[in-house]
Amino acid sequence: MANWNDPKLAASGFGAGANAMDQAVDAGLRSYMLSVYNYMASGVLLTGIVALLAFQSGFTASLIGSPLMWVVMLAPLAFVLVLSFGINKLSTPAAQAIFWVYAAVMGLSMSTIFLAFTATSIATTFFATAAAFLGLSLYGYTTKKDLSGFGTFLIMGVVGILVAMLINFFVQSSALSLAISVIGVLIFAGLTAYDTQKIKSMYFYVRGTDFVGKSVVMGALSLYLDFVNMFTFLLNLLGSRE
Repeated sequence: MANWNDPKLAASGFGAGANAMDQAVDAGLRSYMLSVYNYMASGVLLTGIVALLAFQSGFTASLIGSPLMWVVMLAPLAFVLVLSFGINKLSTPAAQAIFWVYAAVMGLSMSTIFLAFTATSIATTFFATAAAFLGLSLYGYTTKKDLSGFGTFLIMGVVGILVAMLINFFVQSSALSLAISVIGVLIFAGLTAYDTQKIKSMYFYVRGTDFVGKSVVMGALSLYLDFVNMFTFLLNLLGSRE
């Protein structure tokens, strides 16, 4: 049986070859994750720009009480479903285009926050969310701990939050609203670390295949949703209302 610590193997180039391969994998992973973060950050930026322009143009105010408001509010969900369930049938350019359109439509939907909260509190909450997101994502990327066990629990938490939000739509309880915001921040904070680790692991399955481009889009979508939801719940919790 070969002794992989045998210095003769290293001298023959085996060790150097393995080291070169590891370096190539590391470089590929860094490039892959950088692409995911670039897409995610660009999507958040596009959403913010569209939201601000929609508010300043008066489009957001015109939505209040209009049936179009429901279209704008529900349209982002349709794009997420198309990407999530149709990604295998979509080409990479199509998936990218849907992601950009989704980010823009999400901007229209989120423009209503300018009617409810002060600009200062929105900006403060955004930078606080960005700082938390960077820390949590870095933890998910670097930790050796397997976070997959938390994934199921966190996803169940998302379902619970959606049910609670639906109930609170009818009962309008301030106490329940506060609880939803606190739990929502914690859940999407956990999902940020979990999704980052999952995206990192996914690279080793898709590298060298045609699915890499689509995997980048789906990874960016996951982190985008984590960021936007954490921001929204944190704003509801800490934001100063108009």
